[in-house]
Amino acid sequence: MSVGTDWYEGFDGARLALHRIGAGRPLILLHGLFSSAKMNWIKWGHAACLAKAGFEVLMPDLRAHGQSAAPHDPASYPADVLALDLEALVSGLGLSEYDLGGFSLGSRTSVRGVLGGLVPRRLVLGGMGLEGLAGWTRRQDFFIDAIDRFDSVKHGDPAFMAVQFMKSQKVDRVAIRLLLQTFADTEPDQLARVTMPTLVVCGDEDRDNGDPAKLVAALPDAVEAVVPGTHMSCVTKPQLGQAIRDFLTGTAVR
Repeated sequence: MSVGTDWYEGFDGARLALHRIGAGRPLILLHGLFSSAKMNWIKWGHAACLAKAGFEVLMPDLRAHGQSAAPHDPASYPADVLALDLEALVSGLGLSEYDLGGFSLGSRTSVRGVLGGLVPRRLVLGGMGLEGLAGWTRRQDFFIDAIDRFDSVKHGDPAFMAVQFMKSQKVDRVAIRLLLQTFADTEPDQLARVTMPTLVVCGDEDRDNGDPAKLVAALPDAVEAVVPGTHMSCVTKPQLGQAIRDFLTGTAVR
């Protein structure tokens, strides 16, 4: 199976890329910050694994990422803009029965989408702990500082890896800086509204977004899966796609 690419309109008509593979039950997968569908889901075989399991895997490049539009107009970045784009995707495709998942920023966006009214059959939150859904200000300030010091960050600086990843992904710094200021926090008591069966999957060395076990405990119907790796490296391991597949197909032990 090969990956095809087409386009959809974001909440404001922005031209956003959508990568697709497979046929069957629709599964929307959202990538992480500074990344892309190709880097998170396609390159390491997760999309192919899920397509083989009977899913049509729908992988947008989020606004200001990948092949999607990266406007410089602040009006293109209202609060929760990525959740608005996600809602536009679901509506534009006419989806009523689908699954939804994300990694890191994709997980934050998935939760915001559900709180905004989306009702996927099952939900996957990768690279996410309870603390990663709230208290965004500290992380936002870290990344904005990295962007503002982009050309002077050296090896050994706490921002070095973030800057190197942005360079490798050719991130539009003006657009991404605007985007970073749009993310809304999700407080623990709001998670009671996320009622669908949910998988929280993280690397065994990944606590970048807090404690996944606390997130599982805060959700009404959630299980945890642990895969090898750090926040950055776990997406390169086949176990990530396999854990998502097993949960969505009901073959994982609950």
